[in-house]
Amino acid sequence: MARRKKADEMAARVRNLLAMDAASVMRRLESRRDEMFNLFSRLRSREPLLETIASRYADGAFEHLLHLPEQEQAVVDRYYSTLDEMRWYFTYTEDMPGTAHLNFTKLHKRLEEAYRVLVVTLGPPVSADGARVVDAEVLRREDSPPPEDKTLTRAALPRQRRAAPG
Repeated sequence: MARRKKADEMAARVRNLLAMDAASVMRRLESRRDEMFNLFSRLRSREPLLETIASRYADGAFEHLLHLPEQEQAVVDRYYSTLDEMRWYFTYTEDMPGTAHLNFTKLHKRLEEAYRVLVVTLGPPVSADGARVVDAEVLRREDSPPPEDKTLTRAALPRQRRAAPG
């Protein structure tokens, strides 16, 4: 029983480290997006792009991923594989800044989706004060009336019969 509890605690720590790392990468991408391409264009240096997507924990996490269930491992692998694809592109691209920015946008959308699945699967990271970090959007305020039910229904179309082949 104590061994199982320790394994669960280890898995929770691994989940949190991975969630923190992924959240950090996504925050940097969002906050540096324009600046990193301006620097790439002006300096012809890939460093701003590569530093922005640098991951703290991915290299040393493999042995710790053993503590996660297979499905969670697969989700983590998908996120880091997508991040690696972006890293590879930025490292070796010969594209001009405009084309690189377009390709970044496509890769970033894929990374955002992989990140969304990662957060749903592992949970959001715990902040320094011990609270879970959650990006939230207000859908409805409690003091406002509920929205009308706007369920769309499809009217049944009359069926047309095909003529039998003659």
